[in-house]
Amino acid sequence: MDEIRGDEIRGRAEGTAAVPLSVLDLVTVGQGRTATQALRTSVDIAQLAERRGFHRYWVAEHHSMPGVASSSPAVILAHLAAHTERIRLGSGGVMLPNHAPLVIAEQFGTLEAMAPGRIDLGLGRAPGTDGATAAALRRTDRLNEGADDFPQQLAELTRFLDDDFPDGHPYARIHAVPGPVQATADGGVQSPARPPLWLLGSSGFSARLAGVLGLPFAFAHHFSAQNTIPALDLYRESFRPSAVLDAPYALIGVSALAADDEREARRQVLSGALSMVRLRTGRPGLVPTPEEAEAYAFSPMEREFVDSWLVNIVHGTADQVRTGLDDLAKRTGADELMITANAHGGEARLRSYELIADACGLPTA
Repeated sequence: MDEIRGDEIRGRAEGTAAVPLSVLDLVTVGQGRTATQALRTSVDIAQLAERRGFHRYWVAEHHSMPGVASSSPAVILAHLAAHTERIRLGSGGVMLPNHAPLVIAEQFGTLEAMAPGRIDLGLGRAPGTDGATAAALRRTDRLNEGADDFPQQLAELTRFLDDDFPDGHPYARIHAVPGPVQATADGGVQSPARPPLWLLGSSGFSARLAGVLGLPFAFAHHFSAQNTIPALDLYRESFRPSAVLDAPYALIGVSALAADDEREARRQVLSGALSMVRLRTGRPGLVPTPEEAEAYAFSPMEREFVDSWLVNIVHGTADQVRTGLDDLAKRTGADELMITANAHGGEARLRSYELIADACGLPTA
């Protein structure tokens, strides 16, 4: 295995934050906004996050959702790499069954060459979309087979990244480039580092697999809160020290939004909740405005969903969000919190990250 050091994985808490803070970006597109504007906002947030001491910035893979413009994480990460200098960038995650492992090894080898020592490769086994779209992506309707093959796909991807297929393997003469093979060519010089792998999940499968393999683990608390503590417990119980980590390291994705007052925070998160109602009922669209969300007549069933959804979003003033994040870190024992802010406009999201940074005493330069 090429060199991966634990300090490339473990973050450091800045300011008075209880644990390292990071950012998860879905590149959300609101009504009246364009994907171009959403991607510009992503650059603005990444630069803010770097300036204020957030540890990493990940982009999630989603498909066929008008309000989410993050279908191509590797492309977005290349763009962010060109506009930042220090912050770690990564996928949160690439849905591996949607792709050939060789393609992912090439994409992230290229990203590592663009931003050496700054790239994370987070992997999930869900499609990141509905079944019909997943079938179009994978050109097969045997979707369960893709998920079941995840450990094998992961092993294949790891060997491409390390360029260490054994002699006699059908892929022994195939190399992911950029990658380690360049160091073995005549006159070749290649960095020994490669992007660290993370496993992502919202249930116990990836938690156990990450533990057995000694990999870092990221749990999707922001949409599977009831499974967070069981999954983290399973990860820690299953963990075996590896060349990557000598002890477990787990982050959780957290929906959080701070505003200048409680009412404004409630308005902003309600628009995201209405967006989720429409997604869950087969009507995905652009993220509605806060005004539309406030005026929307929720049915009793929709209202029940919204109430349960909002319980797991840390929102309010900066101090209220700071308290909520600290409580969540303590309750779950998470080593890192990765904050995602689902709101209609980029201005609200930028303001939220700035307020959270201020409340947690993160650096100002």
